[in-house]
Amino acid sequence: MDLRKLKTLIDLVSESDVSELEITEAEGKVRIVKGGAGAVAAASPQVAYVPAPAPQAQMSAQAPAPVAAAPAVAEIKGFVVKAPMVGTFYRSATPGGKPFVETGAQVKPGDTLCIIEAMKILNEIDAEKAGTITQVLAENGQPVEYGQPLFVIE
Repeated sequence: MDLRKLKTLIDLVSESDVSELEITEAEGKVRIVKGGAGAVAAASPQVAYVPAPAPQAQMSAQAPAPVAAAPAVAEIKGFVVKAPMVGTFYRSATPGGKPFVETGAQVKPGDTLCIIEAMKILNEIDAEKAGTITQVLAENGQPVEYGQPLFVIE
């Protein structure tokens, strides 16, 4: 499911009298539940997204290491895929599994590049442009920040 569509659904549930919304599409299932009056985070609904093609991965609970410094944006040539959110970067659907993409891989728009886990939700990050992966700028299992460069596509 498109991240923009998901954000729109969350906003609609937050602003309406609907307390729970569940949508099933070909690529997965989304369930949005608005917190009640007794909830601490009543203003922000809880969202669960399970992608259909890849089984939900059990990620390790070890303490994250410091974020590795990525090359300066001025040094990077090509289209830079940036993190759309803060979370933990995973190159594959399962621990120790085959990465979605490697350096030199050909990708087209919509191809899954990685997963970012945020608040126990696994978010697939897709290619926005066609081309060749020339650099992988994030380390598997490490935290990433919003806007941090993840991949370079030429």
